[in-house]
Amino acid sequence: QVQLVESGGGLVQAGGSLGLSCAASGRTYDMGWFRQAPGKEREFVAAISRSGGTTYYVDSVKGRFTISRDNAKNTVYLQMNSLKSEDTAVYYCAARGYSGVYYSPESYDYWGQGTQVTVSS
Repeated sequence: QVQLVESGGGLVQAGGSLGLSCAASGRTYDMGWFRQAPGKEREFVAAISRSGGTTYYVDSVKGRFTISRDNAKNTVYLQMNSLKSEDTAVYYCAARGYSGVYYSPESYDYWGQGTQVTVSS
C-alpha cells in the first residue's frame, strides 16, 4: 500500500509563488498532480516519470509550474509561480502504475489527501 502526504498549500496573492511537496511511501511510481476547484471536475496539472526524465503539463500552467522529484527522498514537488486566481483549488498528488495515461485521474492508483491552494486577486 502506498501512502501519499501533500504539504505546502496556503494563501498567496496573485503573481506570487507556492511550492507543494508530496512524500510517498513504498516503491517508485510515475507521479502526477491534479487539482479540483469547487463545482468542477478533477483536472490534470502535471506529471513526471519514475526517473524524472519526462514531464507533462496542462497548457494553462506551462511556463509557470514545474514538477520535479527526488527519488532518494521519495518526494515529488510542484513549484508554482505567477499564480492566478484560477489556480485556486485543492491540489492532489497521485501515483500511477504501468497502465493508463498520465492525464487521466482513472489511471492513478493512489491519492493523497489534498492541500488547499488559494490565490487572492
